Amino acid sequence: MESDTPRLARVLVLYYTKDGHTKMMADLIREGAASVPATEVRFKNVSEATVDDLVWCDGIAVGTPTHMGTIAWEMKRWWDVTAAPLWPKTEGKIGCAFTSSGGCGGGGELTCLALQIVLMNYGILVFGVPDYVAPGQTLHYGAVCAGRPRNDGEREACRRLGRRLAEWVQTLICHQPEHDPRKATYARFPDK
Repeated sequence: MESDTPRLARVLVLYYTKDGHTKMMADLIREGAASVPATEVRFKNVSEATVDDLVWCDGIAVGTPTHMGTIAWEMKRWWDVTAAPLWPKTEGKIGCAFTSSGGCGGGGELTCLALQIVLMNYGILVFGVPDYVAPGQTLHYGAVCAGRPRNDGEREACRRLGRRLAEWVQTLICHQPEHDPRKATYARFPDK
């Protein structure tokens, strides 16, 4: 007999941080995901995350510092070694990416795309976010900051990414259409 109570959406925020900036972003992403009702969030650094965390989740936000215009080796190693036994058993989960780089033009969007390519190789569905969270501030490929999130737009980009991930998990995996982000009532395009 099925319960009328929907199961919790399970979101994993998986990150590697060197100077703490990516962890700050991950904290905001966790906050955004947790703001969606009936969502459980696990928050793990790659040094502590296991394959069980990846099996457990329905959705995953993956973040790393940008290093030489791409993924830090600690994050890449996690996918190459730790997660490798699960390939392709993760197919159908939902994922997104975030990064902190040394400066504007430091390769943040390239890093998000590289992270998405890793997720796609595991059969994880990735998404973009068309929203503007502040004038000139988007997260089409994921949340990107130069250093730590310093202003309201950067902080909202991180929260929005986590929220959007949880909304898509609720909608597509937990079959709770009331969470569909296309019906969102929060500001999606403030003064582009």
